[in-house]
Amino acid sequence: MVHIGILVNPLSGSGHAGELGNWLATQLAHKKISCSLFIGNWPHRMDAFSDIWIVGGDGTVNYFLNHYTYSKTPLSIFKGGTGNDFHWKLYGDISKEELLEKILSAPARPIDAACCNNKVYINSSGIGFDGEVLRSMKAIRKLGGHFGYLWVVLKKIFSYREPDFRVTVDGKEWLGKFLLVSANNSSRTGGGFLVTPRATLDDGKLDLLLCKPLGLLKRLLYLPKIETGKHLSLSCILYFQATDIKVFCENELYAQLDGELIKEKIFHYTVLPAYLMIK
Repeated sequence: MVHIGILVNPLSGSGHAGELGNWLATQLAHKKISCSLFIGNWPHRMDAFSDIWIVGGDGTVNYFLNHYTYSKTPLSIFKGGTGNDFHWKLYGDISKEELLEKILSAPARPIDAACCNNKVYINSSGIGFDGEVLRSMKAIRKLGGHFGYLWVVLKKIFSYREPDFRVTVDGKEWLGKFLLVSANNSSRTGGGFLVTPRATLDDGKLDLLLCKPLGLLKRLLYLPKIETGKHLSLSCILYFQATDIKVFCENELYAQLDGELIKEKIFHYTVLPAYLMIK
């Protein structure tokens, strides 16, 4: 029997997520489809639902995967957060009406997830520069996903200094200072930056991008290329597709996993093939 659980993060999208959750519940009622709506107070267990719809951003999906035992119940994502990069990768830019009809008629398909230090994530992770950018989340939220992220990136470009890293990629080692260390399951992050443009969600691989040190002028010149995914031919870029990645830092560094901050000296990434069922 179809019974859909609608899980809303009321803090996402300045209240927009709650409005969207109510709209979805109303649409399902009109279609005589059973559902339960949870705005903030999510249930302790999810096994009563045939489908789970999450209304929020990448961080909301991340929270769900790390706080609930996931048992292949089909998931659907409705954008209501700051960046919504994972939503874009799944569905593109379509209206909520189009997405609702698509999800109600689509079969579930398997996609990969990723793991870093025993934490699951679904979209992107960046160490060092990314972590420092995400520490300025207030500006990002105030200005909006992509513009807020771009504003903080421009500020950090002037002050950030590349740390030393030791990186192993499926056993092969790379040493040096890197401006960017991004281990992504998907292609887009930061509300619109195509950092790992070759990434797909069902190839059983993580896409790793390393950017060598850059002076201020090149940082500014290359930023639009990174935004549009046209940076892979640059001599400063190293790009890999791998299943096992280890990153060793001299000192503890901040990293982001789907917009959630962690701080470590060692980061161990693995791919989780066909981990999620998505509609």
